[in-house]
Amino acid sequence: MKSILVIDDEADIVELVAYNLKKEGFNVDTAHDGEQGLKNIGSKRYDLIFLDLMLPGIQGVELCKMVRNNPDTSRIPIVMLTAKGEEIDKILGLEVGADDYITKPFSPRELVARAKAILRRAEQTVETVHEPVEDESILRIKDMTIDKERFIVTVGDRQIKLSATEFKLLLFLAERPKKIFNREQLLDMVWGSDVYVEPRTVDVHIRRLRAKIEHDPNNPAYIKTMRGVGYYVEK
Repeated sequence: MKSILVIDDEADIVELVAYNLKKEGFNVDTAHDGEQGLKNIGSKRYDLIFLDLMLPGIQGVELCKMVRNNPDTSRIPIVMLTAKGEEIDKILGLEVGADDYITKPFSPRELVARAKAILRRAEQTVETVHEPVEDESILRIKDMTIDKERFIVTVGDRQIKLSATEFKLLLFLAERPKKIFNREQLLDMVWGSDVYVEPRTVDVHIRRLRAKIEHDPNNPAYIKTMRGVGYYVEK
């Protein structure tokens, strides 16, 4: 049974989310502030976290950073829950490591569908598009090494901490060097076609990847941009 943690200071929201997730067979824990959420995360392994952006005490953005910077929790998918509709707030959540976001008010059906889709993405290996890819556990591009079985990425002698979505996106592009993919293609093949994610999400994840793996993110050596077309990996 998958375990999900819901962190939100609005009691009615927590009750609504927990009820609908439990009804679908998930094991659900709840917390009403950042400190309690952090204690939960430190004491139990979760498969998914729903995290409110605005929390008393430790803010959602700060808690997201803590989860991502801890090697034991860095790969847990995080969905931001926010009442703020401005694009800058959504982008901020993605920038600090969230995999997705849902803007309040939301329908319980949408939230459950989003949870199932994200959990599937976290479990599944990236599917091929048209051409077959080499079945090797280690992929090397310049001085970057991707261990597909242990989900480890190293650049030179540095081990890079990536979220599950970042790893899948990097692996998808790295397995198909020099092939250019636009935002919509990447959304379908990495995020999945069964859940809506805004195209801008791809740009944010590419920027995050570059900040982590590139020696100079402004002059990337690995993930290139074909302006007006899409992204590709140069081998």
